[in-house]
Amino acid sequence: MVLGKDVLIYDLDDTLYNKTEEFADVLDQTMAEALVYDLGLKMSLEDTKKLVTESYKIYRDGGEIFYKNYGIEPKDLFIAYHRRKPIDLIKPYDNLIDKIKRVPAEQYIFTASDRYASEKILKHLGLYEFFKDRYFSVEDFGVYKKNEDAKVYKDFCRRIGVRPQDVVFVDDSYSNLEFAKEAGMTTVRIYYKNNSAKDKTYIDYAYKGIESFLDEVLAAAAA
Repeated sequence: MVLGKDVLIYDLDDTLYNKTEEFADVLDQTMAEALVYDLGLKMSLEDTKKLVTESYKIYRDGGEIFYKNYGIEPKDLFIAYHRRKPIDLIKPYDNLIDKIKRVPAEQYIFTASDRYASEKILKHLGLYEFFKDRYFSVEDFGVYKKNEDAKVYKDFCRRIGVRPQDVVFVDDSYSNLEFAKEAGMTTVRIYYKNNSAKDKTYIDYAYKGIESFLDEVLAAAAA
């Protein structure tokens, strides 16, 4: 068990790898290119990127400003962005799979990346064989974001046949964790600098990096 629960669900992006500031900037550029080149947004690439960065700071979603103000459909950006995502720039943790294999719980991944990108990321991280039948994208549930309401988390639990109350959900995004908590899950936030969400009552635990979380889980299991 992990924190007294039988099931552990991880977010993928920025949770099972560290999104550095440099990589975050590349991702903002990638989303801007998807908006301008693939979706035909009538705006310079430079100005689009600035709005992507602003949107992420305000909404924890780089596309939200464009959905609200520029007529961009979430599904269209979801597909275009993930086709361009520079997965080869992600830096995997060493031996992460060895720790995950030792975790005493059922483990799944629930991600806001599409299935195309998720498979590539999992292979790049060395996690695909372990999770190949246990990873799901929001698109599997007909939605393109995780941070809108609790329904998609409840739907996910029904899909895998568990109660939300029996789940630990691990994510870097506190906006996602808010709805996971509303669904009934125990919530764990992964952060990389300072715990900027330490005042959020819907976050039960916080760890600096996924490895510190896994190390504590494994130490508790061995005690």
